[in-house]
Amino acid sequence: MKRSLSILFMAVVMILGMSSTATATTTTTNAAVASIVTAQDQDEPKVETTVSFHQELKKRFIEGGPLFMSIVLVCLILGLAIAIERIIYLNLSTTNSKKLAADVEEALKSGGIEAAKDVCRNTKGPVASIYYQGLDRADESVEAAEKAVVAYGGVQMGQLEKNVSWVSLFIALAPMLGFMGTVIGMIKSFDSIAEAGTMEPALVATGIKVALLTTVFGLIVAIILQVFYNYIVAKIDSIVNDMEDASITLIDILVDYKSGKL
Repeated sequence: MKRSLSILFMAVVMILGMSSTATATTTTTNAAVASIVTAQDQDEPKVETTVSFHQELKKRFIEGGPLFMSIVLVCLILGLAIAIERIIYLNLSTTNSKKLAADVEEALKSGGIEAAKDVCRNTKGPVASIYYQGLDRADESVEAAEKAVVAYGGVQMGQLEKNVSWVSLFIALAPMLGFMGTVIGMIKSFDSIAEAGTMEPALVATGIKVALLTTVFGLIVAIILQVFYNYIVAKIDSIVNDMEDASITLIDILVDYKSGKL
């Protein structure tokens, strides 16, 4: 529930940020237009205005059509919100497994199973949780501890991969929506030609522009989200490999503890 609220909060912040940017851009544009009109009324030389990136982006977004462009924008906002939440969660889940293994081994030597479990309680991350589950079954047998580690490792993998499939969905959905806008724009162009009964560039220019803009924005959204998705997948693979190595280390430590070598 908390993660869902955090994703919603990130999305709202992004929307408010984009709205404030759009408002500032509109104000700047209106001021520029007013200054040009005043200069013309006073018979002064025309002043060339430089269009900023935000102004050009807003202009192209509006020209692309509100329906499909808004849906593509929603895909970008939700995809980024989920990706940022996953990146924060994965970074917080990263643990120095070698240090944890050394601390657990030292706690087993000095205070036994309970002392080692206290070390795991005070350490964040999935590796510490797996260690705790294995130590919790250590009094039964090493085999029971190993089964607990394997089972709980699967649970932790599910937590790491949670909501990642939504990012991949938005990666696929954004360009598909762009291509759909392309098809619709081309259909409008041919409708204009059919109604006029003649082939003139002015008749098809608007439809083709809409078609190209929706495709470009859809591809841009997919590219941005793909970068975040690849980083998340690589981070998950790194943590999973660390979990597997740490699990083997824990079983070795428990074997030595049970045999009295520690």
